Amino acid sequence: MSLTIEKGDITSYAVDAIVNAANSTLLGGGGVDGAIHRAAGPELLAECRTLAGCECGQAKITKAYKLKSKYVIHTVGPIYYQHTKEESRSLLKKCYLSSINIAKAKGLKSIAFPLISAGAYAYPKEEALKEAIDTLLPFANDFELILVLFDKEALEIAKQKFSSYIK
Repeated sequence: MSLTIEKGDITSYAVDAIVNAANSTLLGGGGVDGAIHRAAGPELLAECRTLAGCECGQAKITKAYKLKSKYVIHTVGPIYYQHTKEESRSLLKKCYLSSINIAKAKGLKSIAFPLISAGAYAYPKEEALKEAIDTLLPFANDFELILVLFDKEALEIAKQKFSSYIK
């Protein structure tokens, strides 16, 4: 098992689960959330409507429908400027841990994560990368973990600061 960082489109990964950086309604939005909903098809939205939303730092799981993965784990990251730095860090850590706990409970082994909260939620990318790696690394012996980066800035930071994880 392992932890790697890759540039890619998370909707194309054939893993047990992809993680969706969702908003609290779970009903779709921009960025990775919108991309996942579009790629999965309308059945994902229909199932998400039955979940009654999700709190920041928590996670819920659905089927993946038209995606190549088996499941989508939806987690709601912190909007960086709405919290203190420490509160944001704690909530972001909870997103990754809540997702891992769901994967464990389902017996999943391969999970692709986006860089949670580092887009529209304005979490500084370098700090978001560090938190993701620090939180996920203890689970790298039990899972195949892939941190999928979509934007060039995050990839450049990863190459400079976390090059040993780049695939």
